[in-house]
Amino acid sequence: MPEVGVIGSLVWDEIHGRDPLGRVVQEWGGIAYALASLDAGLPEDWRIVPLIKVGRDLAREASGFLGSLQRLAPGGRCVEVPSDNNRVVLSYQSNDRRCERMSGGVPGWTWPELGPMVKDLDAIYVNFISGYEMSLGTAQALRRSFRGPIYADFHSLLLGIAGDGMRMLQPLPDAPSWFGCFNVIQVNEDEMGQLGSDPMSLAAGMLAAGAGGLIVTLGARGAVYVTDRDDVLRTETPASTIRTRRIPAEVLAEPVDPTGCGDVFGGAVFSRLLGGQPLEAAIVAGNAAAARNATFRGASGLARHLRGELVTL
Repeated sequence: MPEVGVIGSLVWDEIHGRDPLGRVVQEWGGIAYALASLDAGLPEDWRIVPLIKVGRDLAREASGFLGSLQRLAPGGRCVEVPSDNNRVVLSYQSNDRRCERMSGGVPGWTWPELGPMVKDLDAIYVNFISGYEMSLGTAQALRRSFRGPIYADFHSLLLGIAGDGMRMLQPLPDAPSWFGCFNVIQVNEDEMGQLGSDPMSLAAGMLAAGAGGLIVTLGARGAVYVTDRDDVLRTETPASTIRTRRIPAEVLAEPVDPTGCGDVFGGAVFSRLLGGQPLEAAIVAGNAAAARNATFRGASGLARHLRGELVTL
């Protein structure tokens, strides 16, 4: 069976301001949302291989979460490290705006660690949840050695961290070198603004560096894509005229929880691309999955919810 490796950070979230009654919620977050989306959306024959480090303090709980996934490859597990797991305090000002404060010390992957783990995989999904999952050198070594498709959500690559753990937007050093490491790149609108002031010139530069497609998520306005080829997962195919289009989001009257919508979107898009769907159809599916995620709280049970099953928690 084909296998997709998933690189990211399992985060224990403490969420303030989401519940109308003011209740503080604690639950799994980070890559848990993308894992749930991949579990619900991958083609039937695909399996998930977690390439995720987890702190010793939450290793048992992380194993329990992974065990709830239907598409987990046999023997799939997190790599336990002797440090505190990453934890994030999320404080919502609105559905679209929040502050994040991160703590924990889970280290990123080095290439000697990661290289042997990816050699038999068919595809890789990377979500920079902490921003420290791998260095540029490791990403470049991954691209040189792995010939399958790689999807990357840049997310926290564009977030710095203050002394108190507060995350803030910042430019990405040596950004063009990062662009050539992935077949498809996902950023949100604010992150795109940190990469450059001219979106179309920036997108053209990404494609010239070797990416097959760029997706910019716009929240309630949907997502924009830019590509110059029919198959964004095969960057060796000849490039043609650059094309772009905005795909509208599904309208929700009363969203319950915006947490993880971008992660669910990316997991759904990559799932459809691996199933052979064109980029535009994959983004439509991603918008639908993100909208469904917004009607559910948390990542536990989310895969079943995304599949349309009744979930009781």
